[in-house]
Amino acid sequence: MASLLGGQLFQISGQGPPPPKDFFQLVITKNEVIWRSWKISLRLECRGAAPKELKTSHNDFQHQKMLQQQVGAVFGQRILDYTISLCQGKFDYLERLTDDILLKILSYLQLKDMTQLAQTSQRFRKLCNSEKFWEQTVRNRCPEFTSDMEGIATAMGWRRLYFTFFHTSGNKEQQ
Repeated sequence: MASLLGGQLFQISGQGPPPPKDFFQLVITKNEVIWRSWKISLRLECRGAAPKELKTSHNDFQHQKMLQQQVGAVFGQRILDYTISLCQGKFDYLERLTDDILLKILSYLQLKDMTQLAQTSQRFRKLCNSEKFWEQTVRNRCPEFTSDMEGIATAMGWRRLYFTFFHTSGNKEQQ
């Protein structure tokens, strides 16, 4: 199953914590961890400084506590834990799916299951509360919905439209 993964498993970039506010990028490929940093400074001696790049194998990364500390300080413990998991060969295939594919999968779940799914991760919470999800829910689960109601949905939001006009707590079919 790991053969289904592309060359790059994960990438994140962002500004480091103050005071220096340097810029960092973490790239994890099938074979290595790449840590890049750019010095951001107004000082003349720092201008034109080349970016730094450190490449290390997955196995070596697991033993480099200083590098792990830097990743944790810049991107947080969750990203560090995810990086370590990838280096150990623990791939999260669900995390790699696009939102459109996940929305298609979600369309087969009952709404009560979606409320539980939304509590499992920040990504699922965001997806289950997105306008795209609620539009899909209204269009696929509410036979009373007509094209005349699209203007209302646009004005008040698809989620609110669903709970205002279509959701009844006793209706098992829609849940």
